[in-house]
Amino acid sequence: MEFKFDNEKPIFIQVKEKLRLYILSGYLKVGEKLPSVRELALISKVNPNTIQKALGELELEKLIYTERTNGKFVTTNKILIENIRQEFVKNIVDNYFNSMKEIGIDKKSSIKYLQERSNKNDIRS
Repeated sequence: MEFKFDNEKPIFIQVKEKLRLYILSGYLKVGEKLPSVRELALISKVNPNTIQKALGELELEKLIYTERTNGKFVTTNKILIENIRQEFVKNIVDNYFNSMKEIGIDKKSSIKYLQERSNKNDIRS
């Protein structure tokens, strides 16, 4: 796990978003036990209270759950993960098209640009 932070957002939100991406991408597997709060704090070089707040937010989203005395785990609800992933992708695509529209590029041209970039292997797979 790797964490890089910027000054644009609170750290706990950045930790939450990174862990969320790890879950949505499958880096953290369905049902997998998460590192402890202390371990995550050491890995990310963040205060344990900040980690706890981020984990609490993920728990509210039901992406993780706690087993008393056993720790925190990634949800076993594959449908939930897939639904959140689809919403995440939708937001990325919508943001892309909105940004292109703001600079005067229509949807057809935006799609053509994506295809050209993809064909040139400029997008990491």
